[in-house]
Amino acid sequence: MRNLLTRLVAKAQRAARRLEAFDRQRRALLVVAALCSSETALAQKRPGARPTMPRGREIALARSAAPSVVSENARVWIWTGVRYVIADSGKSSVNCYVGRPWDEGVEPHCFDEEGSRTIMPIMMRRVELYAAGKPELEVERDIADGLTSGRFRLPSRAAITYMMSGAQKLVNGEGTAVGAWQPHMMIYMPYLTA
Repeated sequence: MRNLLTRLVAKAQRAARRLEAFDRQRRALLVVAALCSSETALAQKRPGARPTMPRGREIALARSAAPSVVSENARVWIWTGVRYVIADSGKSSVNCYVGRPWDEGVEPHCFDEEGSRTIMPIMMRRVELYAAGKPELEVERDIADGLTSGRFRLPSRAAITYMMSGAQKLVNGEGTAVGAWQPHMMIYMPYLTA
């Protein structure tokens, strides 16, 4: 009887692991769809070079995304024209950079620790792929593959990004420059559904 019970428990555990893996994949694809849904319009305008800016200006612009008490000791990343690199290693778990999701866009962000580990690498990867001329579907596939393989991960708790810079230059989902928006924070809630 004990042997039978052990086999049944083992079988149930294997089935649970398969369901968890399937559920993680499904959730990852839903997150990718959510991240991409507002960005798919006129995807043809997305691929292409992203401008660089002087190092000091980009560092200051990145830090302008959050109040100085948050950003003054942050790690700061700058765009080289090909990828993001660390310009200031900082002393806190906050990371700041200037996003360039569209060639005209300038989006200063400062992420908290969880956002730095999860959302920021995805956003940076998207910019790298667009700058390399990759079309929207290929970018989406790369991010989905990264989530499925574990190269990227979703937040395990609420993740925050500050977008408080007055120097932001936003572009809407249709590819039209819309200028700056109100200073705000974005909160990414893991596995939250409507």
